[in-house]
Amino acid sequence: MSREVIVAAEWFDGERRHGAGPTTLVVEHGRLASLAAGDQAADLAGSSVPVTRVPFLMPGLVDAHVHLFLEGHVTDNALRSAHLKKPVEELTQTARASARRSLACGVTLVRDAGDRHGINHRIRAEARGSRELARVRSAGVGVKRPKRYGAFIARDVEDDASIRGTVAALAADCDEIKLVLTGIIDFDSGAVTDQPQFDLAAAQLVVATAREHGRGTLAHCSGAAGLAIAAAAGVGSIEHGFFMNRETLGLMRDHQIAWTPTFCPVHFQWAQPEAAGWSAATIGHLRRILDEHAEHLRLADGMGVPLLLGTDAGSMGVAHGTAVGEEIDRWLEAGVSLGRVLTAATSAPRRHFGLPATLAPQAPFDALALPASPFTDRSALGRPLRTWAMD
Repeated sequence: MSREVIVAAEWFDGERRHGAGPTTLVVEHGRLASLAAGDQAADLAGSSVPVTRVPFLMPGLVDAHVHLFLEGHVTDNALRSAHLKKPVEELTQTARASARRSLACGVTLVRDAGDRHGINHRIRAEARGSRELARVRSAGVGVKRPKRYGAFIARDVEDDASIRGTVAALAADCDEIKLVLTGIIDFDSGAVTDQPQFDLAAAQLVVATAREHGRGTLAHCSGAAGLAIAAAAGVGSIEHGFFMNRETLGLMRDHQIAWTPTFCPVHFQWAQPEAAGWSAATIGHLRRILDEHAEHLRLADGMGVPLLLGTDAGSMGVAHGTAVGEEIDRWLEAGVSLGRVLTAATSAPRRHFGLPATLAPQAPFDALALPASPFTDRSALGRPLRTWAMD
């Protein structure tokens, strides 16, 4: 439909809550043409123009870190390993279903943080103009060092020439360049035990080459050594970022490097340790890691570090779509206000991606209607009434 009038009893524009009476919004050709205080539907709507009344309206949710081709609801390790060996067409079907589930949960945009098949590019193309799929921002395939972590999401680069050539080639199709800077957390020891894959000079070369070709960067990174390199190299965003510290957060604030903390995968390991068979000692490590992560998130929020809400959906126990609500709960438990959390899940990532950030005149109408205000009923976020996903 080319024109629709929406009357919202309350709304959130991505940064501010508006609750002093109804607001009337006019959507034309997929864009917010105008908004005005009060219920003006009778004056604006013609006989053929639909009027939609909603209790609460806000920008569509954004999951700033997912892997569409992975099945997060599958928690059996053998099944997860077998999944990675499926034909590309089957993995593409999984990714398509993930984008569909995301939209059904009110997530209108996801950033896919890497798969080695480029399935994320394919779903990005399919989602344009679709009423069934969340829009996709695709990092394509990332870069890593040979024989190091990340083979399922990245390709190998060995030297400076390889970095330049690979990043230049990837920049043609990738919305951002993914740098796999470190491995993953060793939960048994409660630490990142391996050394960063890239030193500072190599990480800076990835960032500089990406910029030369008009692309930003995101870095998979945890552990103090890797985080220091990521911040000093000037990556666009740090993903995961476990074992953060005040010094690195200070650099991130000063250079406006965003942080996507992704509590969900580690929280699942703590909440359901039987899935991996963790010992009591490892469960203790997991709880400590989560508590420290929450403390650093709270500190980052107070310092003014740009924060993006992402779930790492596709990881064990992290289901596409529903995980956004779980990640929101982790942020709230950490002490971040709901308003700040919703900004991190709506306008902040859009602004980081260079997209229109808020519900404002002339912006694409990328929105979510809820049955109640989440500021009075947090559960409303899990009960979307309707989504508008516009390109």
